[in-house]
Amino acid sequence: MIHLNTGKKIGFGTLNYIIAEIGLNHNGSLEIAKQLIDEAVAAGCSAVKFQKRTPELCVPPDQRNLERDTPWGRMTYLEYRYKVEFNEAEYAEIDRYCRTKGVDWFASCWDEEAVDFIEQFNPPLYKAASASLTDLPLLAKMKGTGKPLMISTGMSTMSEIDRAVEQLGGGNLLIAHSTSAYPCPLHELNLRMLHTLRLWFPGIPVGYSGHETGLATTVAAVALGACFVERHFTLDRAMWGSDQAASVEPTGMTRLVKDIRAVEEALGDGVKQVYESELAPRKKLRRVLA
Repeated sequence: MIHLNTGKKIGFGTLNYIIAEIGLNHNGSLEIAKQLIDEAVAAGCSAVKFQKRTPELCVPPDQRNLERDTPWGRMTYLEYRYKVEFNEAEYAEIDRYCRTKGVDWFASCWDEEAVDFIEQFNPPLYKAASASLTDLPLLAKMKGTGKPLMISTGMSTMSEIDRAVEQLGGGNLLIAHSTSAYPCPLHELNLRMLHTLRLWFPGIPVGYSGHETGLATTVAAVALGACFVERHFTLDRAMWGSDQAASVEPTGMTRLVKDIRAVEEALGDGVKQVYESELAPRKKLRRVLA
């Protein structure tokens, strides 16, 4: 069981920790970010998640001056990356706003400077994107904060996952099954990997980070044992941005949370019993009572 500094827990035997991945779907707008936070809270999510990069470290030199069309006009890729990154004052406002709303927030950090930046806000945990699974110094930087670290396993081999877990140690670690296609076709979701990961890494909470369209498969992941789930979240899938099309809109997120909570309630404890609601039918319908 992972205990967060917000008082919430992640692990088998407690309510699923449901993460609305805002990522960069705010398109650099603090107001859109606040709207997304409001909608995530209304849906009943446990947390919202952002992404944090230091653009000059994350954008390869040969891509920095490539131009692209954006909602703000044509600009270089490096200029665009800065455009969608929140600064310290904006994250301070996000921190304040989430605290007033009673929802956790944290970030996927894509470089070590980004970890130092986010750490000033004392997040409850960190997330390593699938692209960062083999960046062992970055993983160690996040784990070194003493906060729980969630690693995502898309586009990774079992040996790469093994190596990351071996380097990090099993304590204060969470593993998210994922497939890094946006949106991901159903036949590549491979939800039975949840069972495989739980057997391979006993004692480490296992969850699901989904990039598919639709909700049923994420609910199925919970039924298969995921103790946390993450889905990209947007106000409108038609908005500009690379992750919008594979994201869940507010109405869908509300339904997803409701269905997950229903499945949790229905799973029970696995111990067969005769319920009080069954006593009258049992007396009426059973010809021979044991």
